[in-house]
Amino acid sequence: MPASKLKVVVTRKLPSAVELRMKELFDARLNESDIPLTQEQLAEAMQTADVLVPTVTDRIDGRLMARAGQQLRLIAQFGAGVDNIDVASAVQRGITVTNTPGVLTDDTADVAMAMILAVPRRLHEGVQIMETGKFDGWTPTWMMGRRLSGKRLGIIGMGRIGQAVARRAKAFGLQIHYHNRKPVGPRIEEALEATYWDSLDQMLARMDIVSVNCPHTPATFHLINSRRLALMKPEAYIINTARGEVIDEAALARAIRSGSLAGAGLDVFEREPSVNPDLVGLPNVLLLPHMGSATIEGRTEMGEKVIINIKTFADGHRPPDRVIPAIL
Repeated sequence: MPASKLKVVVTRKLPSAVELRMKELFDARLNESDIPLTQEQLAEAMQTADVLVPTVTDRIDGRLMARAGQQLRLIAQFGAGVDNIDVASAVQRGITVTNTPGVLTDDTADVAMAMILAVPRRLHEGVQIMETGKFDGWTPTWMMGRRLSGKRLGIIGMGRIGQAVARRAKAFGLQIHYHNRKPVGPRIEEALEATYWDSLDQMLARMDIVSVNCPHTPATFHLINSRRLALMKPEAYIINTARGEVIDEAALARAIRSGSLAGAGLDVFEREPSVNPDLVGLPNVLLLPHMGSATIEGRTEMGEKVIINIKTFADGHRPPDRVIPAIL
C-alpha cells in the first residue's frame, strides 16, 4: 500500500513539525486534544488503523492486541522503551513493532547528571529556601551538601544512556562503576575508567551515588527493593531516569524517611502520573515530571524516526528500528 494511503493513528500530540510531516505523508489521524486515549478508544484505533503510533503512556497488552483489526500491521512507538507493549503478542499476530532508540540518549543523560549534581549539593533545597523567603544570610554550616569529585558512582545498566551518564560523571571527577548483564568490553571500560561489578548487591554496598539506567522488564521489576536499599550506605543517593517500576517506591520512601538513605532524584515513577505521597515534600528528594527526553530537538528527532520506520515499512522493507522480542 502506498504510504499516502496508510491510515496512521497517533495517540498523543507530537511536535508540530512532526505532525505536519505526518499529514503530508500519510492519512494521519492526530490527537489535537492531547488527552490520553482510554483502553476502549485504543481498541477502536487498533481496529481501524493500518499503523498505530502510541507513546509510553499507552498500555497495549495481550488482551488489547487480540482486539486489533487484520489491517493493523505496524505499531510505531514514539519512544525508546517498549515496556508498555506486549511485543511478543504483537509479533504472534504478524504486527511489527518499532521504537525510537538513540535520539534521546544525551537529553536523558543530561537530566540524570543534573540530578547527580543537584541532590548531593542540595540545589533544589536552595531554590525552595529562596522562593519561600527563608534565607537569613550565610553561615559556616549553612546548606552543607556532599562533594562529588572522588565519590563512587554506580550505574545500573551500561547501555547508550548509562555510558553517556558515565562520560558526564567522569568529567566531574566521579569514579565510575557499573553493573550490567555483561561487561561492555575493555575499550569502553578503559575510555570511561569504569569498573564492572558482576554482583549488584556488592556494588550497591560500596557506592556513594547510584544511577538507574536499565530498561523495565520482568527481570528488573523492583530490582531496587527494600533488601537492596538496606545494602546501601546511609550517606548514599539514588537517581532514576529509566523506568519507575525498577524501584519499589514504597521501600524507597521508608529508607529515606528512616535515614538509612541520604536522598533520591526521580524523573520516573512506578504508577505515573501518580507519585507515592510518602516521597512528596521531602527536602532530600528531587522529583521531576518525566522530562528526561523533553527537548525540542530530541522529541522532533523521535518523531522523524517514527516517520522513517513507517515509510520504510510501507515500502516493503524492514524498518530500521524493529523491536525483536528475543532481545528485550
